[in-house]
Amino acid sequence: MKFSTALGRVRILGLIEGWSFVVLLFVAMPLKYLADQPAAVSVVGMAHGVLFLALCAVALQAQINEDQWPLKRTAIIIIGALLPFGPFVVEAKILKPLAHGGQAVTC
Repeated sequence: MKFSTALGRVRILGLIEGWSFVVLLFVAMPLKYLADQPAAVSVVGMAHGVLFLALCAVALQAQINEDQWPLKRTAIIIIGALLPFGPFVVEAKILKPLAHGGQAVTC
């Protein structure tokens, strides 16, 4: 994955954002409610929010700047980022095949 291409930026940020969501749900939230440590959610939640916004921004930038980047792909990336494990599904079914010259499942 290359950060110099629009597809590479979306793939990298998507995976980082996806892992931040997993950490938020399965590490920070249990720490908050089971160990009475709300700071974990504050820190991880803020990081996750920033990463989510960055992913939305690079997906929209790719949609605007790339000739063959359909609006449907951008929408799927953003909607996928709202779901637990969604970015990993989007990566496997849509972005990875595109990066390797194949055809994406839905776009």
